[in-house]
Amino acid sequence: MSAEKINPYKDSKLGKKEQVAQMFDTISTNYDGLNRVISLGVDINWRKKVVKIVGENNPKQILDIATGTGDLALMMANLNPDKITGLDISPGMLSVGKEKIAKAKLSDKIEMIVGDSEAMPFENNTFDAITVSFGVRNFANLNKGLKEIARVLKPSGVLVILETSNPVKFPFKQGYKLYTNLFLPIIGKLFSKDKSAYTYLSESANSFPFGNEFNNILQKNGFTHTKADPVTFGVATIYTAKK
Repeated sequence: MSAEKINPYKDSKLGKKEQVAQMFDTISTNYDGLNRVISLGVDINWRKKVVKIVGENNPKQILDIATGTGDLALMMANLNPDKITGLDISPGMLSVGKEKIAKAKLSDKIEMIVGDSEAMPFENNTFDAITVSFGVRNFANLNKGLKEIARVLKPSGVLVILETSNPVKFPFKQGYKLYTNLFLPIIGKLFSKDKSAYTYLSESANSFPFGNEFNNILQKNGFTHTKADPVTFGVATIYTAKK
């Protein structure tokens, strides 16, 4: 089954977009801590790599899509852009993020807004850099979301996506399958009020296109110079692309 067709709540009458917003609202208060546990802390290093790539362009206007609680947006503040805009569909995640930003005294630099990545409230060619970390697999319509990113990215701009992928080499492939199918939902159930959320997160991670397959999807939707860089044995991949 394609990632677009996998929804958090099997019995819900809501569309994927609304379900994803509801899910992240529910898990927002313990999302950060759980993320560190699930990724064994290596997600911080992955984000550092993303920040380094973004920094090579000295961007003034940065958009962080599916910003969640603002982890990546906060790290990118060190690049000293004029402004970072964090966009997310979940008000619950954003309110946790706003608290973190206020605590870091960066509210004048980072703006957090509720919005839909498939219909963004920005002019064409607005941003020098756009980032998405662990968000594209939650798009209800991946092609539509990517076309919208291409629209608001400047012609000279860079897109950097950090997303889960599947290791292809033995024994990492087998170990990762075991980890996502067995341990991830168990950890989610232990730590989270929402038992469906982490089952959904592991299912969508396992079915999302990665590597060359995802590069091809980027190219179909208006991007060139696509590059896939697997990290930590291939459990995640950093994609870079130009418009």
